[in-house]
Amino acid sequence: MLSLFFSIFMCFSGLMSFVMKRKHLLVMLLSLEFIILSLFFNLFMYLSFFCYEYFFSMIFLTMSVCEGALGLGILVLLIRTHGNDYFNTFNILW
Repeated sequence: MLSLFFSIFMCFSGLMSFVMKRKHLLVMLLSLEFIILSLFFNLFMYLSFFCYEYFFSMIFLTMSVCEGALGLGILVLLIRTHGNDYFNTFNILW
């Protein structure tokens, strides 16, 4: 029961940091990764509760690592073109 409250707290704190801290793109990407980490924790707890195998969790972890690498690649590209990571200065996203 404690792990359920911990996972809900992780998810809501990640969502709140994503909504409240919209100045830098790096902070937004880190909060998205924190949400993915809370989803992975929920998936791991679900699979361990029902005594399933953890193969799907490894696929989920692999996809989340690919998502993080893609986000960092976009961050590097936007910093090279615009010179900073302020989210409000990206005219191509709006």
